[in-house]
Amino acid sequence: MTGPQPSYQSPLGQRYATAAMLENFSDRRRVLLWRDLWIALAEAERELGLPISAAQVAALRAARDTVDFARVAELEASLRHDVMAHVHHFGEVAGADAAKIIHLGATSCFVTDNAELVMIRDGLELVMDRLVAAIEQLARFAGEQRDQPCLAFTHFQPAQLTTVGKRACLWAQDLALDLETIEQLRERLPLRGVKGTTGTQASFLSLFAGDHDKVRELDRRVCQAMGFAGSIAVSGQTYTRKLDTWVVSALADVCGSAGKMATDLRLLAHKREVDEPFERSQVGSSAMAYKRNPMRSERICGLARFVHSLATSPRETHANQWFERTLDDSANRRLVLTEAFLATDAVLNLLVDVSSGMIVHPPVIRTNMRDELPFMATENVIMRGAAAGHSRQALHEAVRGLSLAAVARMKEGEPNDLIARMQADEQLAPFVDPGGIDPRHYVGRAPEQVDEFLAETIAPLLQRHAQRRGRFVAGVKV
Repeated sequence: MTGPQPSYQSPLGQRYATAAMLENFSDRRRVLLWRDLWIALAEAERELGLPISAAQVAALRAARDTVDFARVAELEASLRHDVMAHVHHFGEVAGADAAKIIHLGATSCFVTDNAELVMIRDGLELVMDRLVAAIEQLARFAGEQRDQPCLAFTHFQPAQLTTVGKRACLWAQDLALDLETIEQLRERLPLRGVKGTTGTQASFLSLFAGDHDKVRELDRRVCQAMGFAGSIAVSGQTYTRKLDTWVVSALADVCGSAGKMATDLRLLAHKREVDEPFERSQVGSSAMAYKRNPMRSERICGLARFVHSLATSPRETHANQWFERTLDDSANRRLVLTEAFLATDAVLNLLVDVSSGMIVHPPVIRTNMRDELPFMATENVIMRGAAAGHSRQALHEAVRGLSLAAVARMKEGEPNDLIARMQADEQLAPFVDPGGIDPRHYVGRAPEQVDEFLAETIAPLLQRHAQRRGRFVAGVKV
């Protein structure tokens, strides 16, 4: 965190998002992408026969990194147009001859929309790096805890047992599904391409004297130069804002998965069964020195909620674009797209950190299971009795009555005596396990499900993304 600033700055930049995501959406990156697009356009126009010299394109390339934002601000104050301010400034630093061919045939959205799609594409790449890191760590944790019995909960009431590792697989599965969604979205993402003022490519058709093939080839070459397989089939002045709804919805889904896991960890911290990492000098509360609050998980939930709130905005923007475009999208998208990526980045940065150091407390887990284990045994009692030919409904009713009586006794502070009650019941006694209650006998196939899930789902997924493994290491901010 930097020192106090004289004016407001977004906490996403100061406190939460990583340097890589901040750089991806920085003003300088945006401007350099605009210049890359102008260079790609000029080069392709030259190759396809327009009177543009190699020296003019070379001058643009040589001036590409020279950006004076103070000068741009002066120009924008006069021109009242951000793109034209950069067109003029690029011309100033590239020289008068090269300035003549900057932005030839293009509209502002040629640079603004195409640059945003590049940043979105690269932002999705960073999100996938972080998802892979989180999934890899959860897979390791699940394997280590594959057969550690623990209480499962439905309605946040004790239910049949599961294992700590199986629960981690539930978290990992959500993130794996998100990774597949982001991967597919990244592959589908087109460039806007070279479409002209209202998407008809009329200006370029005029430049190429009515040669439709050259206009199509111009579009293809610019897409190739920017690393895209192709452009969107048709556009108005902008690419359809439907793409923004896809992107922010996918980010909100990622945050939903992270928020679900973080919520579970907060509940487990309350039960003292699993803790998130806690540094030796970390302070949990300014007043209560004993506190060990799940602050990172809480932060994940808070930031995830913010991204969820952003997901409605692109839908409204898309629905309210009149005909070929209106400008009411601009200020909104400038905020929503960037903030959604930065907040998702922050969520995943925290999630990678948390998943790398979760601490399990088996003695507490055993204590929490102790009074509930007799209830866990009831399903097996019913199954054994049914297999022996008794009515499943009659057995269920007998167990229900005895269980309610045991619960009533527990609410008076007494221990659970359900096993003794069933052993004293003539109908149920033959089917009660005489060897006592071993939690491992009540986790079903949870350990085997962990093994199968890791081998059949996670291993192939991580192999497909092998180039990402080790690419991201969390750096937690306060």
